This record gives sequence, structure tokens and C-alpha cells, in this order.
Amino acid sequence: MEMITLEQLLSARDARAARQKELLAAYPGCTLLCFTVQLPGAVKRNAESLIIGGAGLAALLDRFGSVLKHVQVKDLETGYEAYILVPLPQKLVKEISCELEETHPLGRLMDIDVIGMDGIPVGREAIGKGPRKCLLCSNEVRFCMRARTHSVQELEAKVNEIVESYVKKGNS
Repeated sequence: MEMITLEQLLSARDARAARQKELLAAYPGCTLLCFTVQLPGAVKRNAESLIIGGAGLAALLDRFGSVLKHVQVKDLETGYEAYILVPLPQKLVKEISCELEETHPLGRLMDIDVIGMDGIPVGREAIGKGPRKCLLCSNEVRFCMRARTHSVQELEAKVNEIVESYVKKGNS
């Protein structure tokens, strides 16, 4: 479990954006899903992230497997990433992705960005959804992140609780 720096995190974000552009150019007519694991703190790759990543990828393959054009998975120190291209309308893909984030036992720890053929991310509001809520309270996650409402330790404890519950139920 290595701690990463802000510089590494920002570099990984830039690399993801570049990869997204490459994939959209290579697969015209497809919608891109960019799946990452949401973990608080400076450790982005650990046992929990691998469980969440594996479960998320399996759920996405289950939902989109019959129409997949391309899948690429990266297990990096800066976090687990998967890129999935499907020849489906972006709003439909966003609806399915949001449903997964909201109903899967680990969905709250998954971030599934949907990028349309034009390279622009599809927001939750495009399908009538509100912003995601904080793991620990009913505020919008963005509000709690900006205000640093909760400590990293509180958030990590909640993540561990969610993952442990998932594993205890025979998943993983």
C-alpha cells in the first residue's frame, strides 16, 4: 500500500483524459465508460480497491457484455481503472451506470463516468438525477469534500465497513 502524491494523482487524471480521447477516436460511434474506484486518502491501491474494482468490472461486463467493443483494465498505484466502449446511446449508458452506482452493494465506492462520442462527459442531471450524496451524511458529496466535513479516517472506516459487509455476504 503506497501513498501517492497530489502530483501523481493529477498526472493520472491527465493520462486518463488522454486515453479517453484516444479510445473515442479509435472506436467511432461508441460511448465510453471510464470506471474508477473512489477511495479517500492518499492510498488508492489496496485490498479494498481491488475488491471494488473487480466487482465493478464484473457488474459492468454483466450489463454490457453482449455489446462490448473494447475493454481495457489498468491496476495502477494511483487506482484501479477500466475503459469500456459500447455502441449504445450515451443517455442509456448513463442510466445503466447510475443504476449500478446506486444499487450495487459497492456502487457507492464506484465512479463510472460516461463520455459521449463528442468527448463530453454525460452528467447525472442529463438523465434527471441529482448529485451524489456523501458516504457519511445526506449532503452532496462535493459540499463535504470542499468543506472537509469528515476526516479521512472516518471516510476510510466507512469504506472498510462497506467492503467487509460485501465480502462477509460471500461476494468478492
